[in-house]
Amino acid sequence: MSDHVDGPRQIGDPSADLTDLFAFISPADPNRTVLAANVFPSAGTQAMFSNAIDHAIVARRLTIAGTGEQTKFRPSDPELRFTFRFDVLERATPGKRPVQRGTCTVPGGQAIRFVVDDENGSTSSDGTYRVFAGLRSDPFYLAWIVAEMKKFPNLLQHDNVLTFLIEFDTRRVLEPAKGSLFGVIAETIPIPKPGGFIGHDPPRIDWVGRPEQTNMRLNNNGMEGTDDVRDLWNQQTPFAISEELMPLFRKRMVDSLKNWDSRDGKEDWTPAALAANANMFLDDFMTIDVAKPTSNISHLEIEKSTLAGRPYQTGGGRTVNSDVIDILLTWMVNHDREFLQGGSTGATKPGTTRFPYLAAPNAELQNIAFSVDLAAPPDRVWALIGGFGGQWHPLIASIKLTGTGVGQLRTIETIDGKQIIERLDAMDNAKRSYRYTSIAGIPATDYTGVLDVKPKGSGSSVEWRVQYMPGGQPDLIVKTISSTLLKTGLDSLKPRFGVPQ
Repeated sequence: MSDHVDGPRQIGDPSADLTDLFAFISPADPNRTVLAANVFPSAGTQAMFSNAIDHAIVARRLTIAGTGEQTKFRPSDPELRFTFRFDVLERATPGKRPVQRGTCTVPGGQAIRFVVDDENGSTSSDGTYRVFAGLRSDPFYLAWIVAEMKKFPNLLQHDNVLTFLIEFDTRRVLEPAKGSLFGVIAETIPIPKPGGFIGHDPPRIDWVGRPEQTNMRLNNNGMEGTDDVRDLWNQQTPFAISEELMPLFRKRMVDSLKNWDSRDGKEDWTPAALAANANMFLDDFMTIDVAKPTSNISHLEIEKSTLAGRPYQTGGGRTVNSDVIDILLTWMVNHDREFLQGGSTGATKPGTTRFPYLAAPNAELQNIAFSVDLAAPPDRVWALIGGFGGQWHPLIASIKLTGTGVGQLRTIETIDGKQIIERLDAMDNAKRSYRYTSIAGIPATDYTGVLDVKPKGSGSSVEWRVQYMPGGQPDLIVKTISSTLLKTGLDSLKPRFGVPQ
């Protein structure tokens, strides 16, 4: 998923997990360039930036040192580094969220203070820079089950991410008259601190250049039995991959691209072209020409034109609404012979044409509900399922109850070893209904459920419904977990009580 959860280290520290990088000319002002990056995949509505790491976007001027089978983009010094550092949370006033502030340090050392989630961002005194950081709707969408090349609805529907973004005057900051082609990366770096008793911090936690370098190219799910080299790649220095490790990465890249080329049963890449493509991807940075226009379809155009030995026509880069997965799959699988359109044509919310460009976060409660009609009267059904214990459920291995009445906790151990803790919020035996809240074990926030039994004809109807905000895992995973629990439980009542004829 672009750069989401791209290795064990990132799974362990999602706040430092870079998910996407964007570089484009502002659609509101062609004289300004926008660089943006996201962290924290499937961020909940209460997510905040880590104050233990630096979030950086780095640009270097490029020259084209070779075309065709000798394609080479050569970066040069100096680097232009934009570093975002976030403060600890400030104590919240009653009924309000805690406030988080931060500082963006731009090339030359100027520091711009900002408040997280301020839609207007902060602008430098001379108007050159404008920065934003906050929770936004995830603009990335993945509409394939890529292992099977099967179209699917967006797997990241309703997800949020944390965005850090800088917009600036292109001429003042990048001096395109000296060369308008740039390579851009983003990285998360531990903030230096006194040494510990054991070891030392890694040089970086994550970095990203072009989409899907790690998850689809270096860790291709069609290549069983290969070692996961994503964490090793993420420890490399951007713009300067280790020469000692390059043969390992090059072999993996060539083998992976061969595998992608075979996914449709046809070979569209010659060995020489495939090798050149692999070398291009190993120089992993987003390319953008700030003297040319960027658009939703300009992503990879600079690279593809250079590999073909012809001048590029666009600014390349990557806009917020770019269909990067379909563009990439089409290139890798059939060398642009036939466009491969996935099962969705856009993210949950499209990006906008104005600052801060990424859409407002998803804050709508998601709902799941299942019901079953049974032949038995309501009181008989309620006698089995009306207690908060829930031992009747076939997916529950054990339940431990703590306390009594409203506020009682149930600690559930499922048959696959997972633990879920829920709190009883209301119980109405007369109406055969109870309401509960998930405390832990479900990757969601504001998760509440209701189970009730009502008379229907000579039998009864049981309804189980939940609502929640996704957080910590994609909404699809939360929906799958919850739907499985609800539906399996209700279906198990049919053989116990019978169904109306």
